[in-house]
Amino acid sequence: MRKRDLGWDLKEYLLDKIKKSGGWVNAHAHLDRAHTLTPENFHLGKIDFQKKWALNTEIIKNSTWQEIYDRMCKGVEKMLEQGVYAIGTFIDVDPNAKDKGIKAAQKVREKYKGDIIIRFINQTLHGLIDKKAYEWFKVAVEFVDIIGGLPSKDKGKEEKHLDILFSEAKKRGKMVHVHIDQKNDPEEKETELFIKKVEEYGLQGKAVIIHMISLACHPKNYRKKIYKKLKKNNIMVISCPTAYIDSPRYEKLVPFHNAITPVDELVPEGITVALGTDNINDLHKPFTDGDMWMELRVLLEACRFFELEELVKIATVNGRKVLGLE
Repeated sequence: MRKRDLGWDLKEYLLDKIKKSGGWVNAHAHLDRAHTLTPENFHLGKIDFQKKWALNTEIIKNSTWQEIYDRMCKGVEKMLEQGVYAIGTFIDVDPNAKDKGIKAAQKVREKYKGDIIIRFINQTLHGLIDKKAYEWFKVAVEFVDIIGGLPSKDKGKEEKHLDILFSEAKKRGKMVHVHIDQKNDPEEKETELFIKKVEEYGLQGKAVIIHMISLACHPKNYRKKIYKKLKKNNIMVISCPTAYIDSPRYEKLVPFHNAITPVDELVPEGITVALGTDNINDLHKPFTDGDMWMELRVLLEACRFFELEELVKIATVNGRKVLGLE
């Protein structure tokens, strides 16, 4: 009797392909803040994400380096359970966090050497224009593998923020990972400014954009122009699918889109896209648990992107590229 066809298990197929391609890569996370959700602060999960930055600052400020270490270890263990090959995680290094994240990161790297590759990146939650914030940035860039940035924290001085990041990256020969166009707002054009600075500093192939949600709010002709410039300058992108899929409603008129990196348009243009979890079990993302399959599933569904071989690359080899491992 012929065996009945019970359907193609696409999850099993992709997981097998991902394993054979070297394993998952979580290209973007914030493990020092992971697992900070409590019954007492859960109600704050609905407030504006920029207001949550201040709350996260307080959490890190009031944490010991040992507590940060414990949280990071819990996050790494979750990655190991899934067969994650490498992870890129930001750590807060600023006037409030001081060097607690660095101390914790050093211990984490020692504990898991041989088990997983970890690339540390500095978060600039206090911007770079403030004198004290800049002093801690200088401490951070000595330690981290990749230089991180958040231009929107220096509102009105985003270009100066990028100048500081890129000059340090150029001097030290390090990659940059920068949070860009996160608000799902057509008024944001940070990607265009980022491209300009990559060209100015000659950082082609070493510059990575995280999120890039707002680009999808712009007209198609503008998007196409930006894609060509991204490709020309070998600028890579990390999508964190569940991070902003819950973007709140607003009344601005924009091209219809989901609040996610426009992966379905980027990949056909030849732009390298990788996958990240972003925040895990904290005020930003209370329900996100670091499940890499969930992130890939949301990406493919929200973008209606069913190119199987490209999905495998997004989950594996592209992650290695954005972390400088290829």
